Amino acid sequence: MANIISDETIEYVGILAKLDLSSEQIEQAKKDMGSMLDYIDKLNELDTEGVEPMSHVFPVQNVFRQDVVTNGDNREQILKNAPGEKDGMFMVPRTVE
Repeated sequence: MANIISDETIEYVGILAKLDLSSEQIEQAKKDMGSMLDYIDKLNELDTEGVEPMSHVFPVQNVFRQDVVTNGDNREQILKNAPGEKDGMFMVPRTVE
């Protein structure tokens, strides 16, 4: 499969990746990409007879829960920690002039 990688393909990938490749780097990239494609091509040698297609390795189930308020309205308790309070809101020193 490595023979389908041409200089034009490598230059195009270089443009997409915004890389300025020298001629030596182009040759090395061709070798690297070819070896990657050869390795991927080995998957065609696997016997997948009777293997069910899957989208995830583990069984996926819905893990969402109902959106239920558990802590209620603790405004007064929370405002006890504020440096100051005005109209039920935190009042802090001004930081922007």
